Amino acid sequence: MPACTLLLTCSTGRYLNYLGYEVNYVRNFTDVDDKIIARANELGEDPISLSRRYCEEFHHDMSSLNCLPPSVEPHVSDHMPQIIDMIKQILDNGCAYTIDGDVYFSVDKFPDYGRLSGRKLEDNRAGERVAVNSRKKNPADFALWKAAKRGEPFWQSPWGPGRPGWHIECSAMSAAYLGYSFDIHGGGMDLVFPHHENEIAQSCAACHESSVSYWIHNGFVTIDSEKMSKSLGNFFTIRQVIELYHPLALRLFLMGTHYRSPINYSDLQLESASDRIFYIYQTLHDRESITANYDEASLKDSIPSETETCINKFHDECLTSMSDDLHTTVALAAMSEPLKNLNDLLHTRKGKKQELRIESLAALGKTIGNILNILGLLPDSYSEALKQLSDYALKRAKLTENEVMEKIEERNVARKNKEYEKSDTIRKELAAVGIALMDSPEGTTWRPAIPLPLQEDQHLTPPT
Repeated sequence: MPACTLLLTCSTGRYLNYLGYEVNYVRNFTDVDDKIIARANELGEDPISLSRRYCEEFHHDMSSLNCLPPSVEPHVSDHMPQIIDMIKQILDNGCAYTIDGDVYFSVDKFPDYGRLSGRKLEDNRAGERVAVNSRKKNPADFALWKAAKRGEPFWQSPWGPGRPGWHIECSAMSAAYLGYSFDIHGGGMDLVFPHHENEIAQSCAACHESSVSYWIHNGFVTIDSEKMSKSLGNFFTIRQVIELYHPLALRLFLMGTHYRSPINYSDLQLESASDRIFYIYQTLHDRESITANYDEASLKDSIPSETETCINKFHDECLTSMSDDLHTTVALAAMSEPLKNLNDLLHTRKGKKQELRIESLAALGKTIGNILNILGLLPDSYSEALKQLSDYALKRAKLTENEVMEKIEERNVARKNKEYEKSDTIRKELAAVGIALMDSPEGTTWRPAIPLPLQEDQHLTPPT
């Protein structure tokens, strides 16, 4: 299941929870299908045990991305009775037929077929996302049950040994845990047809009152405007990406585009997301370092009117944008003003003298933290997250912290000796690999940054 789909369902669940809804989130695992069986046969492994191993790895990735766990997580292999019962209902209602142990859904028996995708039956030419099979009454008919084949797992059914088709699994498990009518169904754009179209048809054929109030489909991840896919050889797993980038930086990157739009994957975009989230966490960590010295009970209830206006504007913009089709991009952009105000209070001469400064710092930080929590971007600890982001930057730069500190010391000596060209060279060498040096009266420190060549490419690339 793509990360974009999971972040979509997670964001939806988190926001609905925030609004006070009781969310019943069902995420099913297809542990019986053609690809799993083929891979298991290659490895000489039982398909079900292989699938369980994949599920464990999947859970690890989801946890690292701070995705909400589902309320229930059914597996196909555990729900054969429910699947078989639904197929029986569809047959009893005259919307399916059997051939030599196979059961097919008859799309001609469902006049509304195509209502989700807008496709007409005559558009469904065999071989184009529609399996070629001369035994079918209509090329668009799809399998509800597949007769057993040598080397494949099978279960007993009224039509003989076999296994379910792909589409029926989701309908049967959603009906088991949510009923035939529920609120939201999500997935990638590529599932609109045929998968979700077929789900609608078979669910309605089993129960005429079946309905889904809202369908939400996320856009594809692209690389250089080309869809990411295994067949094109431009495919990256979550695990591969978080080898080099903090998982919450990846989450921020994915949420930086509205879920229905395509997301263009690039090193620059990930570096930008990593840089942005470091800035957010550093600002909130600096604020925390100051407010931690004050007992919350000792702070005054009031805050300056300009701070209150900033907080209210930010809060309203976030809730309005999230309520309008989950526009996470607007909520993230709205964070800029309160973050700037925080930094002014923390670091500028005027900000440090502002009346009720500590109260403003506390209120702004709390509000930003609440929105980060809704977006799934709130870490357990700002200081720990900053350390992790720095470690990832060192890994990408192929340097250790000791090596960076040695470079800083070498540069300090060069500056002391007025070897300014050498000093600038060291700074540029580190900037080229994403290590930015910051000079202050207290000395020189470093922080992760977008590597200089990527910054230059960004400025050279014309807008599209």
